[in-house]
Amino acid sequence: MDKKQSKKVLKTWFEQWFLNNKATVILLNVMLCLLIIFGLSQVSYIFTPIFTFINAILMPVLFAVVQYYLMNPVVNFMERKFKVPRVFTIIALLVLVLVLVVWTIFSLIPIVQSQIESLLRNWPQIWESSRDTLNNLSQNPRLSSFQQTFEQYADQIQKSISSSLNESVNGFFNQIGSAVNFVSSVFVTLITAPVVLFFMLKDGDKIKQNISKVVPTKYRRSMGELMSEINQSIAAYVRGQLTVAFWVGVIFSVGYVAIGQSYGIILGVLAAFLNLIPYFGTFIALIPALIIAVCTPPFPDMLIKVLIVFAIEQTVESRVISPMVMGNKMNMHPATTILLLIGASAVGGLLGAIVAIPVYAVAKTIVQRAFKIYSEKSGLYEQEEKLPDKSQSQEKEAKNS
Repeated sequence: MDKKQSKKVLKTWFEQWFLNNKATVILLNVMLCLLIIFGLSQVSYIFTPIFTFINAILMPVLFAVVQYYLMNPVVNFMERKFKVPRVFTIIALLVLVLVLVVWTIFSLIPIVQSQIESLLRNWPQIWESSRDTLNNLSQNPRLSSFQQTFEQYADQIQKSISSSLNESVNGFFNQIGSAVNFVSSVFVTLITAPVVLFFMLKDGDKIKQNISKVVPTKYRRSMGELMSEINQSIAAYVRGQLTVAFWVGVIFSVGYVAIGQSYGIILGVLAAFLNLIPYFGTFIALIPALIIAVCTPPFPDMLIKVLIVFAIEQTVESRVISPMVMGNKMNMHPATTILLLIGASAVGGLLGAIVAIPVYAVAKTIVQRAFKIYSEKSGLYEQEEKLPDKSQSQEKEAKNS
């Protein structure tokens, strides 16, 4: 009798801690996932052709996806409002883009190229001149205590900029291998991206339907809603960020040219590109403008003008452009965005900071959808019935009395 009871107790203990324990099951599943990841890492050479294939088609697909989210609303509007066939609108938009590209190549790029070459050629002199100006300023008795600190930070910044430029240039040439490979990759992108874009615009709705056919019927509706939410999130971010970046570049370029800032157009283009990084991009783009302004005589006139342009741009962007274009479509808390950008830039550099927000938006949508399904299936998150408010109950008692 005692043996039977001990076996029963042992069985109950084993079931309680291992078979019927959710925490143990979760830990075992996590361990299995880690073992699978470790096993795949040991045979990573098998996936090398796959990564090579993805790397080859990545740039054309990215260009096509960005253009798709910009052109698709126009194509849908023309088809819905004026009954224009999608093919005609797509061809007209592609021709318009081709004209804009040709105009940019023959008009804007030479100006930008000449300013970049001049800036790179004169950068050491600009840096030394700005450093001398700030050194003379720090010799003021009130600021003498900061002179040594400033010199240390100036040396660190100069070394950091030089090392970053060298690493970027070396990495760039190591990636492209040679000028021939670079030209061929650009040529392939320019040829294949419009073709991919054409079929995405023409058969975009069929892609969703074909994916839904693969999904089991039970989950087809949820998968369709998930794809729609992901599509809306990416579309809102791409259209909003590119529109805001364009107008930021225009405002800075016009403002710098108006005040006579050297290299105004290239600084405006740089601000437009870096504006793709929320919160930090515009301030990063302001640094070279301030350095150039410091060494522009008479000091500090140009520096004040640059700060005025920056203040005007920030006012217009925050009060007019961003609310009209972006609104709160991403539904992200500023603290979450800042922490995400810091972590993504540490992992993937500039590219990581640019793609962090849309990747986070997609992951957030998937997790929210999965949690919603889990909460409905498990029944663990049913809403409690609201208890009657004390004030309402007191009012009812007063009326009854």
